[in-house]
Amino acid sequence: MREQARLIILKELAQDVSGSSTSDWLEKVLRDEFGIPRDRPWVHAQLDYLAEMGAVSVREAGSVKIAVLLRMGKRHVDREIVIEGVQRPSLPEV
Repeated sequence: MREQARLIILKELAQDVSGSSTSDWLEKVLRDEFGIPRDRPWVHAQLDYLAEMGAVSVREAGSVKIAVLLRMGKRHVDREIVIEGVQRPSLPEV
């Protein structure tokens, strides 16, 4: 489930015009759209993992974290590279 959630987070960031999002928004997306009901500390742990892997940058803003997609994260979403611990995106439909 962690690997899937990490991919969902990267995809959500990639879809955003600014390439960024808050942990509270990502928590809502995981819960409401993908049925992954985890608390904010769990989401923070996934963001921290993605930051350690160079996929996102993370900064704290009060009780939430703000994640910004980095080139490596975008390359994973685009299937150009593989980031360990992150589910691979499925192939695009033809």
